[in-house]
Amino acid sequence: MHASSTDTAIDSLRELFAASQRIVFFTGAGISTESGIPDFRSPGGLWSRMKPIYLQEFIASPEVRREAWRRRFDNRDGWVGAQPNQGHAAVAEWIRCGRATAVITQNVDNLHQVSGVPEAQVIELHGNATYAKCLTCHQRVELAVLEQEFKATGDVGPCNCGGIIKSATISFGQSMPELPMRRAQQETLRSDLFVVLGSSLTVMPAAEFPHIAHRNGARLVIVNREPTPLDEIADLVIHDSIGAVLGTIPP
Repeated sequence: MHASSTDTAIDSLRELFAASQRIVFFTGAGISTESGIPDFRSPGGLWSRMKPIYLQEFIASPEVRREAWRRRFDNRDGWVGAQPNQGHAAVAEWIRCGRATAVITQNVDNLHQVSGVPEAQVIELHGNATYAKCLTCHQRVELAVLEQEFKATGDVGPCNCGGIIKSATISFGQSMPELPMRRAQQETLRSDLFVVLGSSLTVMPAAEFPHIAHRNGARLVIVNREPTPLDEIADLVIHDSIGAVLGTIPP
């Protein structure tokens, strides 16, 4: 059942939501671009304007670490000040009423939590950019503290244990986090409706979860402005604004 962003598509989506008891949302950059946050991979996206920093470079080079912190505190990635949009609010409402069980997200902007989704129900595959962690002892460090240090000294020093402190995101060259990946698999297998919101579904292994849901018998919905490689297997595809689409379907 494929459809474009028409009244028929919205009616079909409403029927799928009504028939489901364990909805899982899977969100990518497209839901956050509606909050003004630039995406990474599209033409004109963040990585076309700014070379990504690999974990190995970050660990090996103090100058690369300083450049990474300069980017963070200059807000070159556009996360600081961004607020949840209608799409985030709709997802939070489905979670609040108990019809959706989890949000699996590729985003690192913390906007699902800010919108009201409990921390325990947000599964972050690529980490979180709103705080930092020591790479050795894994102690959490708040960015406000590090920003003060960086502005005063031009650098971020080591953790008390001597380890390197890094934004709590998954960098290029860094292994995917084991626990979130396991939790995402569990929630995917339990879902009866798997709703992709704003993901190109080209980044592995995260993009495997819609495949898993589909093979396990869940209905698959994709709401994304551009076509994705999984459109052909989805039960419903809508190429439109996430906020506009979900805003028409209250729980």
